[in-house]
Amino acid sequence: MKTSIIKYKNKMRIDSKWTLPVAAVFMLITACGSNENREAKNESHDGHNHAATENPLTVPVQPQNVRIKDDNLHAVYQHYIHLRTALTKGDIAEAKIASNAVEAGAKEMQGGTSIAATAAKITAASDLKAQRTAFSSLSNDMIAMVKQSGLSSGELYLEYCPMALNDKGASWLSSEKKIENPYFGDEMLTCGEVKETIK
Repeated sequence: MKTSIIKYKNKMRIDSKWTLPVAAVFMLITACGSNENREAKNESHDGHNHAATENPLTVPVQPQNVRIKDDNLHAVYQHYIHLRTALTKGDIAEAKIASNAVEAGAKEMQGGTSIAATAAKITAASDLKAQRTAFSSLSNDMIAMVKQSGLSSGELYLEYCPMALNDKGASWLSSEKKIENPYFGDEMLTCGEVKETIK
C-alpha cells in the first residue's frame, strides 16, 4: 500500500511539472492572438477621421408607428430599407440580397412590375455605381407608390441629394429625418436634405 501511495505522489509531481508550462503557453498564445486582432483592427482605421461616422450603419429597425396602407407595399418597403442601408454601407453583396427580396415582393404587388424590373437590375449589377444608379429609378417608383397608397400611421421622409448621379440629383425614402446618403455612403454620408414628409 505504501509503495502505491509513493508511485501516485511521483506521478502527480510529473503531471504538475507539465501542467504549469502548458497552461502558460496556452495563455501566451491566447493573449498574443487577441492582441494581433486588436492591432489589425487599429491598423485599418489609422489616419481616418471617424468623428462624423462613428455610429456604424446597420439595418434599421422600422418604428412601430410607420405603416404603409398597402400591406404588400409595406412588406416591399422593409426590403427597400435593407437595400438602401446596404448601398449606404457600400456592400454590393448585401445589396444584391436585398434587391432580390424587393423584386420577389414587388412581383406580388399590383403595379409592381417596374419596381421588380429595376430591382432585378440591381441584383444583376456587378458594381456599386450601377447598383446606385438603378436604385435612383427604384426609389422614384417607390416614392410614387407610397404617395399613392398613403400611410395608415407614422411618417416617411423623401430625402434628396443634389450631387448624386454626377450632379443630376437623386431621391430616396427614409423613416427618419437623419440623412444617410445611399448614393455616396461614407464619402458624403450626410449630403442631402429632407424634401418632403409623407403622412
